[in-house]
Amino acid sequence: METFVSRKGFTLVEIMIVTSIVGLLASLAIPSMRNAGIKTRSTRFAREIKAAGHAFVQYALDHGDYPADKNPEQMPNGMGEYLSRFPWSEETVIGGQWDWDYEVFGVHAGVSVHSPKWSSEQMQEIDAMIDDGNLGSGQFRQRSGGYIYILEE
Repeated sequence: METFVSRKGFTLVEIMIVTSIVGLLASLAIPSMRNAGIKTRSTRFAREIKAAGHAFVQYALDHGDYPADKNPEQMPNGMGEYLSRFPWSEETVIGGQWDWDYEVFGVHAGVSVHSPKWSSEQMQEIDAMIDDGNLGSGQFRQRSGGYIYILEE
């Protein structure tokens, strides 16, 4: 008469196979999640710089001109109510600081990010969301020490 022995647990081979499958799935998923995070931050930055631009345009419509130039992270005079819910004094989602540029960098008015941490390739992707994908032309351009969203040339 045969007796069957019931076994409890898994063999080492079974555990190694499952571990290998989990590792393979993780190696496929992690780059996708990283790219999704970059895309999300790029989209957020593009939305924020446009929102800041709209606030400055509204200020100019209300007051007849734009506020004076300020250093990075400093809130331009009179913009408090226009940027009340905007993270102007915080680091941007791509690193660096928000900056208001008036009559500098060859433009009349623009919102900038000063010293962002992202590569020029990543900034070109943001430019493609905002503009023409070329950091040397269009409304979003590279400038000394950062990038500018031009409101008026």
